[in-house]
Amino acid sequence: MPRFVALCALTLLAACKPPASDDYVTRTQIADERKAPSTPIASPDAEGATWATSPESGRLLYGKPGEMPLLSLGCEDGTLVYRRYVAADPDAKAVLALIGNGHVERLWIDAAQEGEAWLWRGTIAADDPRLDVLTGPRSVEATVPGAGSLRLNGSQRPAEFISRCAGEIIPPPIPEASPE
Repeated sequence: MPRFVALCALTLLAACKPPASDDYVTRTQIADERKAPSTPIASPDAEGATWATSPESGRLLYGKPGEMPLLSLGCEDGTLVYRRYVAADPDAKAVLALIGNGHVERLWIDAAQEGEAWLWRGTIAADDPRLDVLTGPRSVEATVPGAGSLRLNGSQRPAEFISRCAGEIIPPPIPEASPE
């Protein structure tokens, strides 16, 4: 008899919790932890785009005259700041692929909030040899995944700008020789 009572109690206890099943997800609340990335955009038309220095900011802008820039290069104390002016998902991270002038380079680029918009922004030391991709006379293909591919027409202006920015790098102090 005690076995029978124990078996009944065990059966009642097991009945309190349903077994695992395929539709278990429908009985639980799952929070949206991650959103899908934005829909990729088409590559912009860079026909007629040129490099020009902005008199207000001192940045080198690439785009069609009178329109919003497509890309810019800025300089902050020997650090080159590059921006791709296309909407980015908040806090996204990517790689800017640059192909041209006999080079293939990849530079980190992150979504950064500028005012109300999220744009792609990255930094690199202005004397980094990977920037040689931008300093030659031929065109460069600049691609950010999901943000299209941008053709940068050949010009000496990026080379001049990068060279001036690299000139702002303060060399480390030379350690003094210790007296013997």
